Amino acid sequence: MDLLEKVQRAKECIKSIDNSKIDLAIILGTGLGSIVNDIENKKIIKYKDIPGFPVSTVVGHAGELIIGDLMGKKVLALNGRFHYYEGYPMSEVTFPIRVIKSLGIEKIIVTNACGGMNPDFSAGDLMIIEDHINFMGSNPLIGRNYEEFGPRFPDMSQGYNRELLKLAESCANKLNIKVQKGIYVAVSGPTYETPSELRMLRNVGGDAVGMSTVPEVIVANHMSMKVLGISCITDMAIADNLEPLDHKRVVETANKAMVKFVSLVKEIVSNM
Repeated sequence: MDLLEKVQRAKECIKSIDNSKIDLAIILGTGLGSIVNDIENKKIIKYKDIPGFPVSTVVGHAGELIIGDLMGKKVLALNGRFHYYEGYPMSEVTFPIRVIKSLGIEKIIVTNACGGMNPDFSAGDLMIIEDHINFMGSNPLIGRNYEEFGPRFPDMSQGYNRELLKLAESCANKLNIKVQKGIYVAVSGPTYETPSELRMLRNVGGDAVGMSTVPEVIVANHMSMKVLGISCITDMAIADNLEPLDHKRVVETANKAMVKFVSLVKEIVSNM
């Protein structure tokens, strides 16, 4: 099926359940889903019930789309995302972003859990993403370009909206939440990185490393959406002092950082 037709079918499905004007979208990464408890007047749609949507297979990703009210705004939250390492092609990883834009949403907050490579960071820190480096070995815009979505060669000089960056920093200062700022490096996964890989990624300018986010941000920029990215540093990925890591520990650390993450996102939403 043509991508435009797939997007239209998903859009019609969502609008048949909630046809209200939505102010912004939020993608919730590993272990960061509890903000849905603060969304009022919720309408929940399982991914499996939306035409064209893949299904989340990763622990910590609920696999549901939620529309409701948060801090005086109408929001759409994706509780769980799709990853390249799950075997999905990039077109499916980023399909929800196409659908979000088709609903008339212009702003998106993208979150993730990741490893901190900057020695000034600590596990549990929140990092506002200033820019990214794509080391995933692919790009979601490879293949046919749909001019209805955006240009063949989209600009990425401001992949993360500078006004939203300033807003996030201002909100963090208001709440007295310490935040880091840095460069997010995306790799394909699903293995965690070797010490040599981490050394290389740090040397090319990365502050944090993860297995998501960049495909969605590229596609959002392709459609001229305004993007804010926030990472939760769940472990320290320092090449010369690397400890064994498993996904359970990542989720546990993300859960511990949940309160300040939710507080920050709510404050940002209220001011967007």
